Amino acid sequence: MSAIDRVRIMVLGDSGVGKTSFVYLAAQGEPLKSPSWTVGCSVEVKLHEYKEGTPEQTTYFVEYWDVGGSHNHRNTRHVFYHPCHGVILVHDLTNRKSEDHLRLWLEELLSRDGNIGNTSLNSADVWDTENFLGATQMPILVIGTKLDLVDDKKFKSRSSSQLAEQLGADEIVLDSRQMRYLAAGTSNAVKLTRFYDKVIEKRYHSKSGNSYLERFSNNIISPVLPSKFYSPTHQD
Repeated sequence: MSAIDRVRIMVLGDSGVGKTSFVYLAAQGEPLKSPSWTVGCSVEVKLHEYKEGTPEQTTYFVEYWDVGGSHNHRNTRHVFYHPCHGVILVHDLTNRKSEDHLRLWLEELLSRDGNIGNTSLNSADVWDTENFLGATQMPILVIGTKLDLVDDKKFKSRSSSQLAEQLGADEIVLDSRQMRYLAAGTSNAVKLTRFYDKVIEKRYHSKSGNSYLERFSNNIISPVLPSKFYSPTHQD
């Protein structure tokens, strides 16, 4: 039996936005009963059928690297970032700051040393979309969580995430405690499948070569972690 290839997807966002709950739902197909605060990084793995139903159908492992969002660990998170084949950015629909901070998570990911200089997660004035898009061709997906806590009237008048629009990325909004939001055949499930296929396409089938992150990460030794590497204390 031949080995199954894999792709690594970083799951980034502020502490408390529900990254772990989303990852568990996406990987296990059921809600996480006792969400916890991720310290370090937690890894979940699922099998995905690339281009399912076509002659090109191939099985891949999708690794979700759920990186703890505490600001106190910002100078050490970079050890988890390489290699990176795709990014899922998670924000809380009830917390506008968590959405504003997503671009800073991207900047941190792109930084060689994991430090974005003097920029803090409380500053949102450092951004150049054109330069960013030129630096990375990684597939990106934006997730808005805690849909159950959003006022219906305000949500109906809400447009898609500004960052998702800037990056040309799909956006999924959901309540991670409900399986139906990622049920097979739903628009959310289709977007997620399309995202996985894009990540695999870019990693293994693209003629344009490796992404920016992969090119410079070839000189960086990636840490080998067990399938679970976290300390549960509070929801993340």
